[in-house]
Amino acid sequence: MSDIEIHGTCAPAFAPVRDAFADGFRQGLEIGAACAIDLEGERVVDLWAGHADPARTRPWQRDTLVNLFSTTKGFTAFCAHKLAAEGKLDVDAPVARYWPAFAQAGKGGLPVRWLLSHRAGLAAVSRPLPNEALYDWDAMCEALAAQEPWWTPGEAHGYHALTFGWLVGEVVRRIDGRSLGTYFRDEFAEPLGADLHIGLPATEHGRVSDLVPTTSPPSDAEAAHIAKAIMSEPEGLTARAFANPPSMALGSGTKAWREAEIPAANGHGTAAGLATLYGRAALPDGGGVIDPVWREQVRTENSRGPDRVLGVETRFGQGFMLPLDHPNGGATLGRGAFGHPGAGGSFGYADPERRMGFGYAMNQMGTRILLDDRVVALTDAATRAVSA
Repeated sequence: MSDIEIHGTCAPAFAPVRDAFADGFRQGLEIGAACAIDLEGERVVDLWAGHADPARTRPWQRDTLVNLFSTTKGFTAFCAHKLAAEGKLDVDAPVARYWPAFAQAGKGGLPVRWLLSHRAGLAAVSRPLPNEALYDWDAMCEALAAQEPWWTPGEAHGYHALTFGWLVGEVVRRIDGRSLGTYFRDEFAEPLGADLHIGLPATEHGRVSDLVPTTSPPSDAEAAHIAKAIMSEPEGLTARAFANPPSMALGSGTKAWREAEIPAANGHGTAAGLATLYGRAALPDGGGVIDPVWREQVRTENSRGPDRVLGVETRFGQGFMLPLDHPNGGATLGRGAFGHPGAGGSFGYADPERRMGFGYAMNQMGTRILLDDRVVALTDAATRAVSA
């Protein structure tokens, strides 16, 4: 697609980011996508291109929304850390202090920190759940409160792919009274003017681009591990983490999915919204997003090593993924960066050392669960540009 038209603006120093963005279309990896970068509080990259539908009849707009999957986890983490910075949440206190029913199945002493760092052993519900449970906040929280940990909490970590949102979100709700989606809207999205949502109103559905599933086989170890586990061990940890409730298989294009609050997976937003959120978080004063002293705790390594769910090495702070050395050897992310990727490609992160926030959103899903190759190219170009 050599004739792709790239819309928006790009500061001259970030021309390599524009080139990397265009390359995704030239290589046939994109249908529609957007990339945005804030540097020292100023928008230096704001690009979009392509189409919001696979038939290529609806042009992608700057305000086209997309389901961001696990990029949503960063929104949820920011909510918890705001309460912590205000002294309303002690991450080293037992979850049961805020959520008494959570003490079931021997979890009375399990601290909030282990929810945030994927060490709680609650990456899945073992008993089969009905389809409708996915959209029922109380049903999911009751199931998790009753769940016995899959491993001894604190002794290992494993990606809480879906459960992270209900676990952390219920703690936020118990402390503040507002649902996680409402809290995020009131305390972050609206004050920042960031087009980001957990629980999308029906009035906004017309702006959403449906995700287009990849037709390629898994291209990385974690995706292959998940596919194999679902087929070979349907009642095991990994299968239950991604396919219980089984309505996950219905995808992200339904009205029920969009309007529910699933704070680990169904956030909707734009690349510009992600760059605003993370760009503010990268400023010396935290930009009203995160307390700068607390930010140092957030990006301190809490978990690293073999992931019991994904089957590969992962690294987490408190609620955010932290960089690992990427096999391409590129610059990719600064070691002090923190953020979260979403299945298929979306990504948002803050690099406080460079005072930079990054957002990428797309509708053509890639084959990776963690960092997509398109994201690696874009973040590599961004890091090199700001370090030049």
